[in-house]
Amino acid sequence: MSSLHKSRIADFQDVLKEPSIALEKLRELSFSGIPCEGGLRCLCWKILLNYLPLERASWTSILAKQRELYAQFLREMIIQPGIAKANMGVSREDVTFEDHPLNPNPDSRWNTYFKDNEVLLQIDKDVRRLCPDISFFQRATDYPCLLILDPQNEFETLRKRVEQTTLKSQTVARNRSGVTNMSSPHKNSAPSSLNEYEVLPNGCEAHWEVVERILFIYAKLNPGIAYVQGMNEIVGPLYYTFATDPNSEWKEHAEADTFFCFTNLMAEIRDNFIKSLDDSQCGITYKMEKVYSTLKDKDVELYLKLQEQNIKPQFFAFRWLTLLLSQEFLLPDVIRIWDSLFADDSRFDFLLLVCCAMLMLIREQLLEGDFTVNMRLLQDYPITDVCQILQKAKELQDSK
Repeated sequence: MSSLHKSRIADFQDVLKEPSIALEKLRELSFSGIPCEGGLRCLCWKILLNYLPLERASWTSILAKQRELYAQFLREMIIQPGIAKANMGVSREDVTFEDHPLNPNPDSRWNTYFKDNEVLLQIDKDVRRLCPDISFFQRATDYPCLLILDPQNEFETLRKRVEQTTLKSQTVARNRSGVTNMSSPHKNSAPSSLNEYEVLPNGCEAHWEVVERILFIYAKLNPGIAYVQGMNEIVGPLYYTFATDPNSEWKEHAEADTFFCFTNLMAEIRDNFIKSLDDSQCGITYKMEKVYSTLKDKDVELYLKLQEQNIKPQFFAFRWLTLLLSQEFLLPDVIRIWDSLFADDSRFDFLLLVCCAMLMLIREQLLEGDFTVNMRLLQDYPITDVCQILQKAKELQDSK
């Protein structure tokens, strides 16, 4: 470890040990990258995403309260209507004369259950192929949800719920209109069948199952937006970061902490996922056009070339912006980019500059290429040195 890196770690520790965190100082440090040692990134992200307040003294009580709230969500939204304790001789309270699986009443708990299955199937389809370039999400978590997996209860897991349903997942896909490809071409494709995944022993659950539960609860609590394809790519890096926290006490609660940080993050970027807002000033179309207008100011020759070839920003920038670049780079690089995005005091304006920098760094290739070559470049971005990209974006920011 270099002396410079040790010095950066010490700078973070000095800021984080204060009774009241100096947010601007933390943002300034985080913008240049957060060290992963000692769980620093996990803690900084929780503060930057407004999950933890600036007052250190309240952290313990707030974490306990939020984690218990998440457990309550599990009890209310996962365990219903479920499998009764048949082995204990308890009657099925979820099947009554008034409410049963064939009840057509919209207010029926069973009716809600079957509608939820439609959302669950799309979530399941997406999370099973999360970050296929690493094995992490297919491996068993050290902290399975005992509330659900307790053999004494025989509760139905989401995985069993998917396996038992007869609905076809292709009938419930909820993608954004006009988007033909939400995943990057250079990402490996996931197995196409549920049976191609290794079956974990009873009492175990894979990390992707935890992500599935987080997204399902989010969809239940936010019916206006529910689940839209691509949200799995937002929650994945968050959960990975928290689930690999060296602090075992915090690592144990990675699921709950990820849920609330994801919810806070979605509160800031959810407009990108709502089609009715596309053409508003907070919508994704406006942001894509902002990338091009910035490019026009900084490199008019490249801008005119893309215009001449009729390469519209929605052909590539939609995915870049909506998924916070999580599909353009490998996971460690995505996490580094997110350090800067979360530290951005203007909340994701810096992302627009990052996208513009990505274009400018391959300008010579774009100027020489035809439409087909350039589309391939933009949909499978060639530069993997994210520090170079972030440095260029910072230069654009400073030149405003």
